[in-house]
Amino acid sequence: MGKVGFGLAVSCAAATCAIAAILVGKRVRSRRKWRRVVGVLRDLEEACETSVGRLRQVVDAMAVEMHAGLASEGGSKLKMLLTFVDKLPNGSERGKYYALDLGGTNFRVLQIQLGGKTSSILSCDVERQPIPQDLMTSTSEDLFDFIASSLKQFVEREAQNSEFSPVKRRELGFTFSFPVKQTSVSSGILIKWTKRFSVKDMVGKDVSECLQHAMTRNGLDMRVAVLVNDTVGTLALGHYNDPDTVAAVIIGTGTNACYLERTDAIIKCQGLLTTSGGMVVNMEWGNFWSSHLPRTSYDIDLDGDSPNPNDQGFEKMISGMYLGDIVRRVILRMSQESDIFGPVSSRLSMPFILSTPSMADMHADESPELMEVARILKEDLQIPDVPLKVRKLVVKVCDVVTRRAARLAAAGIVGILKKIGRDGSGGVASGRSRGSDGKMRRTVVAMDGSLYTRYTMFKEYLHEALCEILGEEVAQYVILKVTEDGSGIGAALLAASHSSHSSSSSSSSSSSSSSVVDSQRLP
Repeated sequence: MGKVGFGLAVSCAAATCAIAAILVGKRVRSRRKWRRVVGVLRDLEEACETSVGRLRQVVDAMAVEMHAGLASEGGSKLKMLLTFVDKLPNGSERGKYYALDLGGTNFRVLQIQLGGKTSSILSCDVERQPIPQDLMTSTSEDLFDFIASSLKQFVEREAQNSEFSPVKRRELGFTFSFPVKQTSVSSGILIKWTKRFSVKDMVGKDVSECLQHAMTRNGLDMRVAVLVNDTVGTLALGHYNDPDTVAAVIIGTGTNACYLERTDAIIKCQGLLTTSGGMVVNMEWGNFWSSHLPRTSYDIDLDGDSPNPNDQGFEKMISGMYLGDIVRRVILRMSQESDIFGPVSSRLSMPFILSTPSMADMHADESPELMEVARILKEDLQIPDVPLKVRKLVVKVCDVVTRRAARLAAAGIVGILKKIGRDGSGGVASGRSRGSDGKMRRTVVAMDGSLYTRYTMFKEYLHEALCEILGEEVAQYVILKVTEDGSGIGAALLAASHSSHSSSSSSSSSSSSSSVVDSQRLP
């Protein structure tokens, strides 16, 4: 019995050791897997690093590219397009003006009543209308006849509800959010269609002329006073509310910026602009690129998989179209490195399956168990039962990607301010940073776009970076103001400032809209 008992004891000890070895082995393998996943996050953090020094390099690069884009066509990745807008609304405008906003599968028509000197919009009526799918691929005449007919019906309904009887021709601001080569403040040639439109007989035609002919055919007496994009409209609305507004930035699904530039700085068109002191320049800054931008392997892969590789590099790093997909690519890499997410979900390989709004919801989840993160991983990516520590890792990925985007956007804004001498750096144009009393001038940037207006962490990171780059002393004079609906109200305001009646509406100089020079108070 002693030998048997001894044998049993040895066997039990051996089994215990074997079990312990298995458990230790599992623990070691689990730690290795976790370390690999944490390594992916650490590599991402290093690649997305945006120190103040690096951001200032981006600022300088933005200013340099702006100079190059103004010097010659094709001289920069920044197109620096002329808008021919040299008068901005200043609050003195009076009367009724209209806007047409065409930028997708719906269009909007607006009518605003302006009250004059108090910068007051007395009324604003808006109507949204879907565009039938067949018209999106029909002829230019069919498309614009439909739009003009809807616009006429809107005008007639408004006339029935108003005592106002126009004795002058109605003026319209036309926001057309498709690639256009601007030829004057009220005309431009369509370069190509996007957003599922394919009206082939219109490419190469003047879009304002197409609308003007359609209004005439439909018996609507209205003139296209301005042709603009939504960014220029945002600047106009910002300037109407605050004359210190010098630039506008939209950061939403896409991103763009425009600003007020001196005519003598627009070298590529020097001979054409001899009578104007300044002009609004549409930067198309989504296409900005610099070697100083912190690009990761995920950005390279996203760009390569996109329909426009090597284009819109800045936009692909900071705009709402792409941030969610960058996070998806990081989670995919983590799941390939380890099984902490379980079997690799096929949905992780589907581009844009994780939207930026969903990413923002995960980032904002402050519940103890991160239940919103768990829900989105399960419903959007089909990754169920993710442990809490892994959910925390996902939130950190969202934070890294968002923080980089917001800080780069801040650097872009400061780049604009540096170019026009409003960054307080004491450069060549530094005289514009200070007034005649030597004090810093107040500088306002009109802001719009859902990423800035609705994503709290993005906005906070952007403001934090702005203060770091400029320094607290200068940053207190730079105000970012939410300015929504530039594509509608802003376009109508530009119709007012460029109205054919504005010069004769009053003999007082105070009733005319601000020129770009006046609004910048250039030395």
